[in-house]
Amino acid sequence: MDFEWVKNYLEKTRSGVSSNDVDSTPFAFFEPLIMSGLKLDLIERGRVICSMKVPPHLQNEANSLHGGATTALVDAVGGVVILTISNATQTGVSTEINLSYFDAAYVGDEIEIEAKTLSVGKVVAVATVEFRNKKTGKIFAQGRHTNKVFIMSGLYEL
Repeated sequence: MDFEWVKNYLEKTRSGVSSNDVDSTPFAFFEPLIMSGLKLDLIERGRVICSMKVPPHLQNEANSLHGGATTALVDAVGGVVILTISNATQTGVSTEINLSYFDAAYVGDEIEIEAKTLSVGKVVAVATVEFRNKKTGKIFAQGRHTNKVFIMSGLYEL
């Protein structure tokens, strides 16, 4: 095992980015980075569909959409679909996100992200998020997002 490679990978010293570079990144930089190019195609009660072209800045070393970016998109899109059901004004706090990957999406691929609200209760809401290749319709990832919600009263019918 090449421990030096592992160290360089985790510390990103081989990329030339220093911790000073990261520390000088503007506040709230992460979401705009991940969501850059995201377009809202459909919004209705309990359902949101977005699309985007996979940008180069979200690729991993295999030139495909990075799993961390996919997870961040589940967090963002899965969080807002809950707002289409509830009277909450904030997306709440993620308590669990899980993902299954079936295939890859590559830089330049047009993808569709469909989120559906499964349940909104007094404290917890759950959404599913599917990622499809827009050209083929093939699902390449599927996520589930559980969120602690801050709703003033009542349960909501889906």
